Amino acid sequence: MTRGIKHRQKAKSKKKVSKKESGSSSSLAPEIPAKVWQPGVDKLEEGEELQCDPSAYNSLHAFHIGWPCLSFDILRDSLGLVRKEFPHTVYFMAGTQAEKPSWNSIGIFKVSNITGKRREPVPKLGTDDTEMDGEDSDSDDDSEDEEGGAQGPSLQLRKVAHQGCVNRIRSMPQNPHICAAWADTGHVQVWDLNSHLNALAESETEGVQGVAAVFNQDPLYKFKHKDEGYAIDWSPLVPGRLASGDCNNCIYLWEPTSAGTWNVDNAPFTGHTASVEDLQWSPTEPDVFASCSVDGNIAIWDTRLGKSPAASFKAHNADVNVMSWNRLASCMLASGSDDGTISIRDLRLLKEGDSVVAHFEYHKHPITSIEWSPHEASSLAVSSSDNQLTIWDLSLEKDEEEEAEFKAKTKEQVNAPEDLPPQLLFIHQGQKDLKELHWHAQIPGMIVSTAADGFNILMPSNIQSTLPSDGAV
Repeated sequence: MTRGIKHRQKAKSKKKVSKKESGSSSSLAPEIPAKVWQPGVDKLEEGEELQCDPSAYNSLHAFHIGWPCLSFDILRDSLGLVRKEFPHTVYFMAGTQAEKPSWNSIGIFKVSNITGKRREPVPKLGTDDTEMDGEDSDSDDDSEDEEGGAQGPSLQLRKVAHQGCVNRIRSMPQNPHICAAWADTGHVQVWDLNSHLNALAESETEGVQGVAAVFNQDPLYKFKHKDEGYAIDWSPLVPGRLASGDCNNCIYLWEPTSAGTWNVDNAPFTGHTASVEDLQWSPTEPDVFASCSVDGNIAIWDTRLGKSPAASFKAHNADVNVMSWNRLASCMLASGSDDGTISIRDLRLLKEGDSVVAHFEYHKHPITSIEWSPHEASSLAVSSSDNQLTIWDLSLEKDEEEEAEFKAKTKEQVNAPEDLPPQLLFIHQGQKDLKELHWHAQIPGMIVSTAADGFNILMPSNIQSTLPSDGAV
C-alpha cells in the first residue's frame, strides 16, 4: 500500500503531460497523425514532450490549496440536483499532508466559475493546441466556444487547524457540513464546518490560494484508535452512523446520540489478519457494510450478527487498497489492489464460489482510488500510482463496424493501441502521484482528483451520454 506524500510538490509547467481520450483524436497539426501514448509502454525521445489534447474534455481545470491532500470529499449542495449548464460551482472538504503536524488543516473551499464546452461526440479536427499548466486554475479558457466567461475558475478557501496529517476525510451524506477525518495520530474526529460553508456561500470575493486564515475549532467528537488508519465511511441510510477501521485490523461502529455526540462500541469488529484499508456501507441494507484489507480479503459484516464477518473471501493476490459499493446496482462491488488489478463482483454469486464478473490488469502500479459513477450503473473511475486516472464502462464491447466508422469520420487520424480493453473508456494523465478521486453526484460527467501536485477537475467529452437531455429537470 502506498500512502504518504512527504513534501509539498508543485506541478511542473515545463513538461506537459498528455491527457488523452482512449481511442479519440483531435486538435492536431494536419501533418501529424494522432497517437495514443501509453505510460509504461511508449517512450519519450530526447527533446520530446507530451501535450494535452483539449478536445478530449468538455472541461479541464487544475488548482491547489497549498499543501498536497491525500483525501477530499465533494459536498452535496443546494445549487441543483442535476446540473448541466456551465459555469459550475463546487464545494469541497480536504485534509492536508503538511511537512509538520502543526501545519495541517482541513480545507473548506468553493471553486466557482468552472467553465467548459459542449462538444460533438466526434470532435472536428483543428490546429488549436491548447495546453494546460497545472500550476494555477486554468484550462481551455481562451476557446471561442467556452461557456461561462473566459476568466477561469476562482477558489475561495477557509481552513480549520488539524493536528497531524489527514489520512482520509468524508462528509456525511445527509448533513454535508458534518465530516469525519482520520488523522495519522490515531484519532478519528467529527467536525461541524457549517459556519465556514455558510461564509463561503455568502461571499463573492475571490480567495487567495494558500494564505487563507486558519481557524481554531474543537471537533464535535473524538475517538482514539490503537493505531492510525484510513478506512472510514458514513452510512447512506442511517444519518450519523459511521464505521472506522485501522491498521491494527480493527473496525469500530459509531452510533449517533440525541445529544449530538456519538457512542463508539469499545468492542471492535475483528476478522481481518492485517490492516483494514477501506470500508463501504451497503446502499440498501442499513446494518451491512463491507471492508477490505492488506490480507487480500474482502469481508461482509452484519452489525446484528455479532463482531465477526458474515462472509469473507479472497479478493486479490495482494493488498486490497480500496473498494466501492455500487449505489445504482447494489449487488456490484468493485475493488482495487496493490498489484494494479481491478475486480468487479456480483454479491449474489458469492454462495456459488466465483462472484467475479470482470477483472482488469491494465494498471501496473497500486490502485489508489475506485468509485462507481452515481449516474451510470455500469461506469466506474479508477486512479493508480502509475499517474493515470481511468474511466471504465462495463457495458462496452468491441464493435468492429463502429471503429471503422469512427476512423472514417476522423480520416484515420486515430491509431489506438490494439491491446486496450474495450471497457476502457478514457485515460486522464498529467497528475503526479494520484491519491483519490470522486464523481460529482449533482453534475453528471464531472470527476475531481487529488495528487501530489494538486487537484484536477475534468469532464471527458466521450462520456457526454451521461448528461441529461435538454428537457430533463
